[in-house]
Amino acid sequence: MIPIPALIAFYFGVPVIILWLCQTYTLVNKIGSVILAYLFGIILGNSGILPEGAAAIQDTLSGATVAIALPLLLFSLDVRSWIHSAGKAILSMLGATILVVFVAGVGTWLVQNSIANAWQFGGMAIGLYTGGTPNLAAIKTALDVDPTQYIMMHTYDAVNGIIYLVFVMSIGQRVFNRFLPKFKGSQLIQTDLDSNEDINSYVGILAPNIVRGLLVALVISAAILGLSVGVSELIPKEYGTAAVMLLITSLGIGSSFVDKIRNIPKTFQFGMYFILAFSLIVGSMANLEQLVNINWSMMFFVNFTVFGTMLLHAVFCRFLNIDTDTFLITSVSAVCSPPFVPVVAKALNNKEIILSGLTTGIIGYAIGNYLGVGFAYIFRAVLF
Repeated sequence: MIPIPALIAFYFGVPVIILWLCQTYTLVNKIGSVILAYLFGIILGNSGILPEGAAAIQDTLSGATVAIALPLLLFSLDVRSWIHSAGKAILSMLGATILVVFVAGVGTWLVQNSIANAWQFGGMAIGLYTGGTPNLAAIKTALDVDPTQYIMMHTYDAVNGIIYLVFVMSIGQRVFNRFLPKFKGSQLIQTDLDSNEDINSYVGILAPNIVRGLLVALVISAAILGLSVGVSELIPKEYGTAAVMLLITSLGIGSSFVDKIRNIPKTFQFGMYFILAFSLIVGSMANLEQLVNINWSMMFFVNFTVFGTMLLHAVFCRFLNIDTDTFLITSVSAVCSPPFVPVVAKALNNKEIILSGLTTGIIGYAIGNYLGVGFAYIFRAVLF
């Protein structure tokens, strides 16, 4: 058995090692930092060395890490600039958002008799395929989703995500160019894209001036958490956790309008560090014995949501004359989250769409919590 302090050190130390491995080794980076965090967590959780009382520590830390991460992820958002620079991307993202709500709702209805608490998975799917893992983590916490079921859904999403990405990066452009307009250059405001900060890069994050800025950002994030918890005390207990997450999201977006906060370097990367810690903690809460047998209903639900949304999104873009590359990059930013945008843009041989994909993906982070939590409760009220 390992002592509690060592367990806490493991949860916050291993993400640093994972990030170093991803920055150093291309093969490890292809696996992905979040997946590695889950794997390390699952290994720890099923090793038999967790101390007594670990469950309480895991529960506390899982909620705290995602709550601290959310504002950090949102601080760098520049809503005003994005509104003026990506017209067709906005339309494409709007279509993807509306359609994932519709498809997830249909999917929830189809599996309601074969998946316990299917309404929770409907909400998580909406958050996940609007923004990404941070939304999935926040909604998991807000809706009090069983950790093992959460890990199962994330595992099936990872499997489907690989298939989805291989398709997009190999033949997707050629397939959709048959009925969508081809991308034409100069659609975005001319920007030196190469000068944009790589959201996957942690280079220089330990420089003294960067660390000072991140400490300020951490204090602001903690203050947002404290204020949100305080306000939630005025709300019925049943909706308290959900209210905290939505308040954190709102205050995080609001803080992004303050230039001094928005311009703090590396806040997004710092937020992802806490998401990795969360992923590690949740992974260690999973029982491997319950993950061996595939839940085919859940696998169907994830497949149905991902590829059903993609097909309807393509039809939507056809009616609005949105080009293939804009469709694909906004789809990727929603389904797989912003870190995959530069990789897909390179595969499509189109650097011009990077800015659009990154920005729509970060907007997805912002709205995913509202949609996921809100529609989860709607699904519960209507279907159950």
